Amino acid sequence: MLFQMREMMAKGLKTTVKEELDLNDLFKGRSDVIHAGPLHVSIEVTGHDGYITAEGELSADLELACSRCLEPTKERTVIPFYEQFKPTEKDSSDNEESDEDEKDEFVEVAGDKLDLKPYLEESLLLFMPFAPLCDKDCKGLCQVCGQNLNEHTCSCKNEKIDPRFAALKDLFKE
Repeated sequence: MLFQMREMMAKGLKTTVKEELDLNDLFKGRSDVIHAGPLHVSIEVTGHDGYITAEGELSADLELACSRCLEPTKERTVIPFYEQFKPTEKDSSDNEESDEDEKDEFVEVAGDKLDLKPYLEESLLLFMPFAPLCDKDCKGLCQVCGQNLNEHTCSCKNEKIDPRFAALKDLFKE
């Protein structure tokens, strides 16, 4: 997804992008992502006077490990995408009093080619669920034996005693 920035800005070009990106390399080596379908990209890239906007929607079907019981859980992630890009200014030292808000609004791109793929992947990573759950009432795994408590109960004692008060537990025995 490469775009010629100067040409798009000069001519005010508008392009619609509908593609699927493979996510296998993005999640390679991650144990929390069991399977990731392609990233469906539907964005409109528009050239303006001095900057380019990219606006649209991203979606992906992900199979993630539940953060409590490690069982697979499916997530459909839909992400709104909006970003503004402008070429890097050559004489930024002369313009020390530039507006900080303007710097925050634009992503500066060195060179004339704009590659959107890293920005799309970054958006997906930021919008992924932090702690996916297979069910809101997931009981998780036993801390002692590792049994999935959603399937079976175990006979382990999960009594938690603060080590500072462990000596007091014998006071109440008869």
